[in-house]
Amino acid sequence: MLSGELAELAGVTVRTLRHYHQIGLLPEPQRSAGGYRHYDVGHLVRLLRITRMTALGVPLSALPAVLDDPAAAEELLDELDRRAAADIERLTARRAIIADLRRSGAPPDLPPELSLLRSAPAADMPADMARYEHEQLILLGHLLGKDGPAGFAALLGGADGMTASAPLTARLYALDPDTPEDEVASLIDELVAHIKPMMARLAGLFPLDAQASALLDELNRQALRPVQHRVLRRVQQRLARPDGS
Repeated sequence: MLSGELAELAGVTVRTLRHYHQIGLLPEPQRSAGGYRHYDVGHLVRLLRITRMTALGVPLSALPAVLDDPAAAEELLDELDRRAAADIERLTARRAIIADLRRSGAPPDLPPELSLLRSAPAADMPADMARYEHEQLILLGHLLGKDGPAGFAALLGGADGMTASAPLTARLYALDPDTPEDEVASLIDELVAHIKPMMARLAGLFPLDAQASALLDELNRQALRPVQHRVLRRVQQRLARPDGS
């Protein structure tokens, strides 16, 4: 039979046949005088074995060692079973997360723990500020690492902590070039007083390196008005000092 006939019988493509030849998995048959490959039933049987094993998850690189060695095949099946069990565990955990997201209405692109730190939905919250807050939490979730978001949210008091911060957040989002300087200075003082106890609880637990701090500052600069960015920079500078002044 020709390559097209063999491929159709085995349920693969001619391109797959060629690949198996290239990696030495399927021996090449004799060619006719016209240069065509002519396969026999032995090629079909080996190809069916290959497709069966790959369907079970056996990688192509492992096939040469197991096709003709029952002992090696048995060991590989044990490994495949362990991988399948791990996959099931991972997918079960993923389904649980999806179910939690559906129940809570939290956005799927944000760690569930950090979704609690978003401002409460408000009709008067500017759309650009809602987008900035969302992107800030996404970036922070990544910078905190795998286990950081849950601990970070817990130390900040979760939704209750953000409710307490809501008036200051609203004032920050309302800043514009016409805001009087005394109001800007007052907001800086109140933000420092509000955030300083949180920083004391977080000290040493979730350190952010210079690159992480620079990335957060860049996001602030891109998403916020100059006066808003200036306020956050000033708050950060004061919090970095021992006396917070």
